[in-house]
Amino acid sequence: MGDLSDSDAIADHVALIRKRMHAAASRTGRAPDTIQLIAATKSVPVARIQAAVDAGITHLGENRVQEALPKLDAFVQRTDLTWHFIGQLQRRKVKAVIGRFQLIHSVDSLELAQEINRRAEEKNLCQSVLLEVNIGEESTKTGFSASALINVLDRLDRMPHLAVKGLMAIPPPTKTPESARPYFRAVRDLADSVKRSACHRIRMDELSMGMSHDFEIAVEEGATCVRIGTAIFGERPVKVSE
Repeated sequence: MGDLSDSDAIADHVALIRKRMHAAASRTGRAPDTIQLIAATKSVPVARIQAAVDAGITHLGENRVQEALPKLDAFVQRTDLTWHFIGQLQRRKVKAVIGRFQLIHSVDSLELAQEINRRAEEKNLCQSVLLEVNIGEESTKTGFSASALINVLDRLDRMPHLAVKGLMAIPPPTKTPESARPYFRAVRDLADSVKRSACHRIRMDELSMGMSHDFEIAVEEGATCVRIGTAIFGERPVKVSE
């Protein structure tokens, strides 16, 4: 376990984030309990994750498959926890995550969606996913452009082992949290456009957007889940090459 002071600090951070989330929700007339706090646990050891769980966190997000699997095993008895895969997912690693994560946030291409559908069929299950949108159309990021997403909806709708639940997005770097607002709003508008499509199985119930520096703006613009790492656990240690 983390030492007492560290555990107390994590608990304090979780409480403060929830308070800020609730205030942001209230400013726009939203019910605070409709927004999920996901603790992003990349590079966070099990003991510190346990401290967050003890503080009431029930949703955990991992970025890397190989790092995530031992953590899933460490908490295998905690059936009340929901695991989210929030990092870039390579097609060759899809098999390892199917059925282990309740929600994959980062489906960034039709090819990845097809592979998830195929692997889920092998396991006779339906995998819930979010479609990652490159809302700033940045060349350094993966994800669907808004137009590309609209164009593949019919094909996604015909994948019986893929359950599309909504969108995920990371806006371009901005100088202030407020500057991210137009990007979050664009994600919400895109979700509304998808809702108006003729697709029967695709849902837009979830908008995964907002991190430690801008989650309040994301909540004001319709986020249903925010992914918070640094504001809970502090800055991640920098790995020094030996």
